[in-house]
Amino acid sequence: MRTVLNLTQQSVIAEIESILDTYPYHPYQQAFAIPELRQDLITYVFSRIPCLYNAIELEKACWLEYKLPRSPLEHQIQLQNLIHQGIYSIMQEKSDWISRHFCETVKPGCEPSHWFG
Repeated sequence: MRTVLNLTQQSVIAEIESILDTYPYHPYQQAFAIPELRQDLITYVFSRIPCLYNAIELEKACWLEYKLPRSPLEHQIQLQNLIHQGIYSIMQEKSDWISRHFCETVKPGCEPSHWFG
């Protein structure tokens, strides 16, 4: 059996944006507004899904820990789960970098005074 699956970059990026919109602004949306982290998330997702742009023999395909979805809904759920995993993984892996980045962007005159205790 042969099948053609076209998984475009734009649709995956749109799904990432849609899912990020469901997260709180701080720290998630704020962190993934940083171009480097946004690219890390996109790379995380694309490195874990098969790139299927040509007709392939399903019986001969070899996937590592990935099964072809049986339906578009199943595919969407798998993609959404992968995006959530990527967000969690990147936030954990880069938490120190994110904290430092946010501290650098805060202007000292705009911080509340610690003088009052």
